[in-house]
Amino acid sequence: MKLVKIVSLSLLFVVIVCFVAATLRTLTFDVNSGLQLAHWEKTNNIASDINQHQRKELLANFREAIQIPTVSTSKTQLNITALGEFDSLLRRVFPTVFSSHLVQHEVVANYSHLFWVPGSDLALVPYMLLAHIDVVPADENDGWEVSPFSAKEIDGFIYGRGTIDNKQSVMGILQALEYLLIRGYSPQRGFFIGLGHDEEVGGLQGAMNIVKVLKRKGVQLAFILDEGLAVLDGVISGLQGPAALIGISEKGQATVKLSVFKAPGHSSMPPRESSIGILAGAVKRVMERSPDTNAFLRTTTAVTMFNSGVKVNVLPSLAEAYVNLRIHPAQTVEEVLEFIQSTVGDERVKMELVNGFDPLPVSSYDETSFGFQTIKKTLLDQFPQVTVAPGVCIGNTDSRHYTDLAKDIYRFAPTWIRPGDTQRFHGINERISKKNYEELVVFYFNLIQNCDIKELPSPHSAGHEL
Repeated sequence: MKLVKIVSLSLLFVVIVCFVAATLRTLTFDVNSGLQLAHWEKTNNIASDINQHQRKELLANFREAIQIPTVSTSKTQLNITALGEFDSLLRRVFPTVFSSHLVQHEVVANYSHLFWVPGSDLALVPYMLLAHIDVVPADENDGWEVSPFSAKEIDGFIYGRGTIDNKQSVMGILQALEYLLIRGYSPQRGFFIGLGHDEEVGGLQGAMNIVKVLKRKGVQLAFILDEGLAVLDGVISGLQGPAALIGISEKGQATVKLSVFKAPGHSSMPPRESSIGILAGAVKRVMERSPDTNAFLRTTTAVTMFNSGVKVNVLPSLAEAYVNLRIHPAQTVEEVLEFIQSTVGDERVKMELVNGFDPLPVSSYDETSFGFQTIKKTLLDQFPQVTVAPGVCIGNTDSRHYTDLAKDIYRFAPTWIRPGDTQRFHGINERISKKNYEELVVFYFNLIQNCDIKELPSPHSAGHEL
C-alpha cells in the first residue's frame, strides 16, 4: 500500500518545478511487486563497475560541462559561443562515441546532436534517450555560494547551473555509452540519443528539428525517456523511504491575457469602478477557484504580469493582466478558456489566448508496458529500497515535440531530491552530489543493456498474485 500513501501525502507538498509530481490514480497493490519477481531474459550484461580512474575521469568531464555557460535567455538570445565550446567538449571527452563504427552522429540546427546506434536485431523497435544542453541564466549576485559556472566542489557536492537541469543527463548518457563501447558492447535493440540546445526556451530549433530528421527517416519508437521527475527522499512528509516518480504525462500550458478598457479621467473624480478595479475583481474570481496547493490534481493559475497606468493622477484607460495556466491532463486548453470566461462573468473583461497547448497524452505504465517496466527494473536493481510510481510532470520538456514518434514517453532521471533541493531548480545553489552523478552514469549504462530484451517476462511467472 505504499503508493496509496504517496498519493494521500503528496497533496501536502507544494511544488515549484517539474521534478515534483503526483500519481495519477490509486493502485491497490504494492507498486514494487510483479515484474521484478519474474525471470527476465538472460542478457549477459556487462558489469557496471566504475574504477578509481574512471571515477575521476567522469567527474572531471562533468565539471567541464558545467563550466561552459550554455545559457538560453530567450528564443533569440542563445550563447552560441558556449554551445560551440560544448560541441568541442563532447568530441574530446567521448572519443569512442564519436569514432565508433557502431555510432552514427549528426549535428542538427547547428548546435543540437542526434546519435543513432543500430541494433543487431532489426525486428526490435528502437527507443530514444533525450536530454538538453542549454541552461537558464544564473547570476552570482543572486545569492550563490559559489560562481554558478565554477563547478566547485563543496562537501561532496558539485555546484553549478545545469548540475540537475539537465547536464547530468547529457553527460551521464554519453559517458555510459562511452564505457559500454570501450568494453565491446553492441546493442541488440537500436536506440537514438537526442540532445537539444534550446529546451529552456521551447525547443523550437533543437528538438523540433531533430523530430523532423527522424520523421524523414520514417522512425517510430518503442518509447522515449527524457528529463522530468526524480527520486524524492524525505520530501513527502510521512513516507518511509524514497520514491521514484516516473512521469507519464506533462501538464499543458496556456497564457491568457485579460484586459479592461474604460475612458480615462482625473484621479480627483474617480468613478465607482476603474479599469484596474474591474480587472482586479476578475483576476480574484479566477484565482480563488484554483489554489496552488492542488497543483498535483488540477489545473493551476498564476498571474505573472499586471500592467496599467502611466501617471499617478490619471485614471488609466487600459488595464491588462497575464495569467499562466498549467493544465491537468484531464482538461484541454479550450475547456480552461471556457472555465475562465464563465468564472469571470463580466463582459467588460476581454479574454485573449496568447499561446498554449494541450496536456501531453498519458503513457502506459501497466505490466505490459515495455518502457515503463524496463526503467522500473533498472531502478530497482540499482536502488532496491525505492518505491516506483507513475507521476505527472508539472513543467514541460523537449519530449512534448516527439509525440508523433512514440506512444509512450517517460520523464525521469535518477537524480535524488532531498528537503530543500526543489528550490535549486532554476534557483540558486543548484548542485548534485558526486555519488549521485556516478549513479546516473551507472543507471544509463544498465538501462541501455536492459533494453536489449525482446519482450517482457510474464508478471505472474514467479507465482505472485496481484
